[in-house]
Amino acid sequence: MNKVLSTIVVLFWAVSVGMGQLGDLKKLDAYFDALERNDKFMGSVAVSKAGTLLYSRSLGYSDVEGKRKADNGSIYRIGSISKTFTTVLLMKAVETNRLQLDQSIDAFFPKIKNADLITIRHLLQHRSGIPNFTDDLGYLTWNSTPKSEADMLALLEGSGSAFRPGAQAAYSNSNFVLLSYILERVYQQKYADLLQEHIVRPLGLKNTYYGGKINPSKNECFSYKKMGDWIVETETDSSIPLGAGGIVSTPLDLIHFSDALFGGKLLSQERLQLMRTLQDGFGLGLFQIPFYEKKGYGHTGGIDGFSSIFVHFPTDSLSFALTSNGTNMNNNDIAIAVLSSVYGKPFDIPEFKQLDLRSVDLDVYLGVYASSQLPLKITITKDQATLIAQATGQPSFPLEATSKDTFKFEQADVVMEFDPAEKTLLLKQGGGRFLFTKE
Repeated sequence: MNKVLSTIVVLFWAVSVGMGQLGDLKKLDAYFDALERNDKFMGSVAVSKAGTLLYSRSLGYSDVEGKRKADNGSIYRIGSISKTFTTVLLMKAVETNRLQLDQSIDAFFPKIKNADLITIRHLLQHRSGIPNFTDDLGYLTWNSTPKSEADMLALLEGSGSAFRPGAQAAYSNSNFVLLSYILERVYQQKYADLLQEHIVRPLGLKNTYYGGKINPSKNECFSYKKMGDWIVETETDSSIPLGAGGIVSTPLDLIHFSDALFGGKLLSQERLQLMRTLQDGFGLGLFQIPFYEKKGYGHTGGIDGFSSIFVHFPTDSLSFALTSNGTNMNNNDIAIAVLSSVYGKPFDIPEFKQLDLRSVDLDVYLGVYASSQLPLKITITKDQATLIAQATGQPSFPLEATSKDTFKFEQADVVMEFDPAEKTLLLKQGGGRFLFTKE
């Protein structure tokens, strides 16, 4: 549910592969050894083929302060992967005639703008025009505070509309919060109970449920950001995300869910095909995720310091999942390495280079930078010997020095090149180059 910069879209995956034999798992272990040795990643991964586990690995800690090491049973918040679970619940409601995809939502939410024009299908496919509440500038000031349904509805009712329903697509967590309330009303059950009854218990998932306050004694992970040391993140209150981002799980459970969904054990092939049908890049609770020439389907997730992805490649009956509670690199690179190993493709074991600086060395970079190319400002501060960047209305993130005047935030492939003499900052990301000048 998080973004790094408001006008720069950070996507998992931009590659595309072909099915080979299972690669050298010793090399993949060496890859993860390098990540763990350099304190780059905390999390778990798993891969299965035709329901058989091919590989799993866990790194780092579920609880840094308590020195609890992560294992295959460590439980992570999976953020927006929850939307795929919610979509399955909606499709089950459609199959039993409790709901229709093209019915309007005005009977449920008469005060939502354009409610008479917005359908359940629009909500599922991000075509409602309802603004994304996590984009609100004040979101991070209240996301750790419990919210009732009345509170959330008042917020969404007051947000207006960004476009006419159905006219275009724009990702919005608001859609799936409303879908969660619809499910609760038509079934007269809590979302958490629906999840257990219709997905978790039938599939025998061991560590998947609707999350609450993080409990390390249950092997639930805290999330962290790297600020020299791992610093624990604030928890989003579980009353807020609901079916948009409130589920917790493990990679082993996620690949089991993936295998079941695409194997026809949860929905009919007709409903599954509806989920896979894309319009403006969005399916119903799914994205298309390519790897070389292969076309996979799945979803990514991010909430607080957690990040995750699951994907299924139907032609190979292959499922992959990654969950993370702390990363100091781009998790996309990790996913590529795992799948490259599985598909017999080349991948490199990274060598991490870092320039050690003193706190006083960072003073020349501090300040507020503005650009004529982007409608935001970037504030550069420091925390001891770590440089910190924060874009307007967004969470702060640490920068790692890689060479003189050059810093990276590897998690999002962000590079910042400073010129202290000219008082400029060149931001590079995703092929874009944006020049900022210190105010």
